[in-house]
Amino acid sequence: MTSLRRRDFLQRSAALGAGAAWLASGRASARPQRRAPSPGEKLNLGVVGVAHRGADNLDGVRSENIVALCDVDETYLHKAGEAFPAATLYTDYRKLLDRDDLDALVVSTPDHTHAVITMAALKAGLHVYCEKPLARTVAECRAVTDAARKRKRVTQLGTQIHAGSNYRRVVERVKSGVLGPLREVHVWLEGTKVAGPRPPALAPPPPTLHYDEWLGPVEYRPYSPEYLPASWRGWWAFGNGMLGDFGCHYMDLPFWALDLRYPTRVTAEGPPVDPESAPEWLIVRYEFPARGAQPPVTLTWYHGGKVPAYVTERNLRAAWPNGVLFVGEKGELIANYDAHRLLPETAFEGVPAPAPTLPDSVGHHREWIEACKSGGRATCDFEYSGPLSEAVLLGNVAYRAGVPLEWDAERLHARNTAAAEPFLRSRYRKGWRL
Repeated sequence: MTSLRRRDFLQRSAALGAGAAWLASGRASARPQRRAPSPGEKLNLGVVGVAHRGADNLDGVRSENIVALCDVDETYLHKAGEAFPAATLYTDYRKLLDRDDLDALVVSTPDHTHAVITMAALKAGLHVYCEKPLARTVAECRAVTDAARKRKRVTQLGTQIHAGSNYRRVVERVKSGVLGPLREVHVWLEGTKVAGPRPPALAPPPPTLHYDEWLGPVEYRPYSPEYLPASWRGWWAFGNGMLGDFGCHYMDLPFWALDLRYPTRVTAEGPPVDPESAPEWLIVRYEFPARGAQPPVTLTWYHGGKVPAYVTERNLRAAWPNGVLFVGEKGELIANYDAHRLLPETAFEGVPAPAPTLPDSVGHHREWIEACKSGGRATCDFEYSGPLSEAVLLGNVAYRAGVPLEWDAERLHARNTAAAEPFLRSRYRKGWRL
C-alpha cells in the first residue's frame, strides 16, 4: 500500500467512526443481547479475516449488512473495504467487538486465533461462524463448544462441503444398512503440509502488516514471510498440518454417517517428531465405542502418500487420490466430495438408492444466517463440529506424544500417559486468555 493509499485508508476509517474504535480498550464488553432480527431483516455482521478463505466466507454472507471488517493486513482490509464501503475497518478484532450493534461474527483467521476470537464473540452475545478446525488445541475446542451451548448462540463451523448433495446421499446409503454393520472406515489424502525448522528473522514485517495482532496469543517470535499468508499451517505454533487442514472436511462424512463423537483410543505413526513442524506423512487410528445398535468402529486417517491397502490392491488410487472408504459386512462404499460408489459393483448392481431423508441444504452460510434469525440450528454447529474438531486434533496429539492415548473425553485426559498434556492445551503469552 502506498503512503497515499494508507493515508486515505486511515482517513476513511476515521470518517466512518473507526477513530474511537482504534483507541478502544480492546475488551468485548458485556452488553444486553440485541433483539433477534426477523426472517425479513438483515443481520449486522462483523467479519474477521477478509482474504483467502476469509474472502470466500465474506462473499458467502454478503447478503447481510456487513458493518465491520477486520484484518491484520491493511492491504487486504483496504481491498475488502472497497467492496463494502459502509463497513468500518479494523486491524484488531478486540476493538471491533467493542461495538454494540453487531448480531454475529464470521471468523476466518489462522487456527491459532480461532478460539480467542470466537470466545470473545460468544461472551459479547454474538452468533459465530468459524473456519475449521474450531481451534488449535483440544482444550480450546471444548471450551468454545461449552461456551456456545451455555450462551445459546447459533454457530457453524466452516466445513462447507457438508452442505453438498453427495455427502447427504452417502449418509443416507450408510444409514440404510445396505453395507451391513460397519466396523472399519478409512480416510486418505495425497497432499502434505511441511514447514521445516523455524526460519531466521531476516527482515521486519511489511508496514501494512500488524504482525503482533497476527501472532495474537502465541509466544512472540520474529516475523518471517514463510509464516504468512499461506504457509502457517505447517508450524505447530499456528496450525495442525494436513490433518488439521482437511480432517474436519473428510472425517466429517463418517462422523455424520456413523454418529461418531469421542474416540476412546488414538494411535499414530509418522516420521520422527519435529518440535516445530507438522509431519510429511501420518497414519492415525481412532477407536470409537458402540453407539446404540452400531458396533465399535475404527477410523484410520492417512496422508502424505499413505493409503489403505484396499485402495492399492484394487487399483483405485488414480481415480480416488483422496477419499473415504466405509467397510461393511456386506460390501464397501468409497466416496469423495463429489461422488461415491458401492463396491464391488457387481454385488450392488440394480440396488436402488434409499429414499432421500436429508433435504438439500440452502447453502452452508445461508443455513447459519437463517438459523441466527429463527433461533434454529445449523447442521455443523459447535455441538456437532466441536467433537469432530477434537477428534481430528487428537491424532496430532497422539503423534507428538509418541504413545497411544487411552482417551477420557469427559476429563480431557489421557489415562495412560502424561506425555499428551503439553499438546492438549494452549499456553498464551501475557495479556491473552480465553
